[in-house]
Amino acid sequence: MNRAELRRRFPTAHDLRARARHRLPNFAFEYADGGAGSDGNIARNWTALDAVELMPRYGRVVEPPPTGTALFGRPISAPLGIAPIGSPGTAFPGAEICLATAAQKAGVPYVLGLLSGITIERAAELAPDVLWLQLYRFPGDGHRIGLDFVDRAAAAGVHVLVLTMDTPIRTTRPREVRSGIATPFRLSMRLRLDALSSPSWMRAMSRNGIPRFASMAPYMKPGAGLVEAAEFVRRESGGAFTWDEIALYRERWKKPLVLKGILHPEDAARAAALGVDGVLVSNHGGRQIEALPSSIDALPEIARAVGGRTTVLMDSGVRSGVDVARAVALGADAAFAGKAFLWSLGALGAAGPGHLIDIMAEDLAATLGQLGCPAVADLRSVRVRHRGAWPPADPEIPHPR
Repeated sequence: MNRAELRRRFPTAHDLRARARHRLPNFAFEYADGGAGSDGNIARNWTALDAVELMPRYGRVVEPPPTGTALFGRPISAPLGIAPIGSPGTAFPGAEICLATAAQKAGVPYVLGLLSGITIERAAELAPDVLWLQLYRFPGDGHRIGLDFVDRAAAAGVHVLVLTMDTPIRTTRPREVRSGIATPFRLSMRLRLDALSSPSWMRAMSRNGIPRFASMAPYMKPGAGLVEAAEFVRRESGGAFTWDEIALYRERWKKPLVLKGILHPEDAARAAALGVDGVLVSNHGGRQIEALPSSIDALPEIARAVGGRTTVLMDSGVRSGVDVARAVALGADAAFAGKAFLWSLGALGAAGPGHLIDIMAEDLAATLGQLGCPAVADLRSVRVRHRGAWPPADPEIPHPR
């Protein structure tokens, strides 16, 4: 399909989701689309974003405005990025190659998930201008593995390091369990039969193979299989970074450092005081626990808490340029999407991520123009009605005794 046909048939991320549901094997779609519990936090993210109202101002002629901005001193084509996704090859084999290539072409950040099917070094070849790296906690032997990843990232030319705070333990994702996905991912007879219903997924798998933790290979025994690799990661990683550990990584990593998964304003303020360059407001896309607040509802108070001392980013539930505008208007410097990019791969294969970036950027430009904003920075002056926001001085509600 040419660009015009893609825009006609798939003008929104939810159109891509609908096609991905029919085009992917059931287990792949459930992995791409599902969350913790009964998906309550996913629904909360979407509902909260949809509830944010932006007040336009008229009286001047506004051409379609530019969407360009900058993050950490580097220009980007829009305040939009691809969030880190763990094992995206389960949803679509070779996902990381497609995502990195699309991000580089579009000029938006791509946060490579550590547990991905390509190495840091390969990702840096594909996305040399826009590559960020997400890092989990590997506390053993004085953080030997984690600190080696820091050195590898620096040598490869990664621009931003993202320490993940919001996965202290793994929680249950019932849709994955019901679909037959196990850890490590392997094609059981049940999944093979499911996969046969999707020629596009099977072709991608034949080109790229079963997803593996490619960047972990140097730390495991030579020739380690999928089971051994999964057990190694489970044994060696886990927990949220402590503040002392963050200081250790801050000292080792000389480029911008971001903490991902911040929802409490006091945590954001402490990160800024430690010299962290950015916080990523996130509830892990609703994939860890249902009871968390939506990221957009937590965002304004976090922006107030850091008071411009550090860059503020947001993910979880972002599906459109309007969502990006909402996030920027409420204090974010950029918004990142995860699930929507998996939908795009399921719907259109390698062409999906680039198409999604295009329609989100076009939607953002149209939103700016409709609001009367000549540039992205002008979103900060837009009046916002945001009923769901956590209030600035909301007292702790005591637990009933």
